[in-house]
Amino acid sequence: MFKRFRRLRINQNLRQMIKETTLNTSDLIYPLFVVPGNGVKKEISSMPGVFQMSLDEILKECEDVVRLGIKSIILFGIPATKDSIGSDALSDDGIIATSLRAIKAKFPELLVITDLCFCEYTDHGHCGILDHAHETVDNDATLEISAKQALIHAKNGADMIAPSGMMDGIIETLRATLDENGYENLPIMSYSTKFASAYYGPFRDVAESAPSFGDRRSYQMDSANRLEAINESLQDEAQGADILMVKPALAYLDIIRDIKERTLLPLCVYNVSGEYAMLKAAAKAGVIDYERVMMETLIGFKRAGASLIITYHAKEAAEILKR
Repeated sequence: MFKRFRRLRINQNLRQMIKETTLNTSDLIYPLFVVPGNGVKKEISSMPGVFQMSLDEILKECEDVVRLGIKSIILFGIPATKDSIGSDALSDDGIIATSLRAIKAKFPELLVITDLCFCEYTDHGHCGILDHAHETVDNDATLEISAKQALIHAKNGADMIAPSGMMDGIIETLRATLDENGYENLPIMSYSTKFASAYYGPFRDVAESAPSFGDRRSYQMDSANRLEAINESLQDEAQGADILMVKPALAYLDIIRDIKERTLLPLCVYNVSGEYAMLKAAAKAGVIDYERVMMETLIGFKRAGASLIITYHAKEAAEILKR
């Protein structure tokens, strides 16, 4: 006798009761981009619905985020002045430090994650101090300033730090620095498997972080390398990461599943700017049911093994979940 799978599909309530994978607002992390000034809310043409915002507008956006039941944001800063070492990121008066203090004062319950990198802060757009001889980033010199940046974030109220530069040894360095300075309970979400991806294009518009020369393939991962991707995340786990991450997400569902099957740590995915922009463009062209495709995509990340999703769709998804 053949199996009648449809017995469990006919009734809507029963379908809901046996659903294997669910999406909740608490799974979502919303990226925000803070710029200098007042009254600034500049939409990014390549990412409809995504804005660069001054701090006063960021605070209004956080009100909306809390209203929707989203528990967490990840904060990116675009300073007024950039230099070769990203000095703004190393200052208590820098844009991230200032924004952290203001957000945590008004929204103490909101979990604020800080992206820890230098590409938005350097005049060359790379993720640390340059190794001019090899036209790449000096790994160990960048570890030193990354530790300083982590302490700035910690002192000014970050609830979690997320180093994204793909420097070897970054998790071990930050964990030791935080522990030695009394921040042993501050978690680290590692960008543990981050590919050198073409899907990042629109992000460089919003974060103003395009490299002024070359690219980032000497420190971000080759998209063809599955075993190296797994190894990267497991190494970060061994160094003390509390949450692992795969970035991008959509073209890397196999990597998400591979890592999930090898770790007991929570796994985050970054639903990146190019993935977001493609859905927006398809919706504008009228070729997809945007809301259904968006939610199906987010569920796909969860089904592959993600516990958390950083996504520009977070507010839209939260609205749908409330309905």
